[in-house]
Amino acid sequence: MRVRRVAKRISEFLQESVGEAVAEVMLTLLACALFVGLALIVYLSWSFSPRLTMAGAGLLSLFLAHGAWKTFRDPAKGRGLRGLSAATTAGFTLTAATVVFLLLYGAGCGCM
Repeated sequence: MRVRRVAKRISEFLQESVGEAVAEVMLTLLACALFVGLALIVYLSWSFSPRLTMAGAGLLSLFLAHGAWKTFRDPAKGRGLRGLSAATTAGFTLTAATVVFLLLYGAGCGCM
């Protein structure tokens, strides 16, 4: 009985370790693919029109700055987020999560 229990625990440990290693590799590959995709988008848009690229970057910066401002300021009582405020807050949150993901998993990528 005791040998079976030990063997079962070792088996569970090995399955968990291999699963974590596979997940780590998949997340690192996803971060590399995301980084390469973003770099390709910037390169192609810059080669198409540098002025439009800068204008788009400025508009995106304003969008994210408004989302950050709405996220970190004290909310007014009884007022929820609506329309543009909700969109900019969601955009800022998604962008922040993507940046954290790239920093954590993209650091192991050889492409950075």
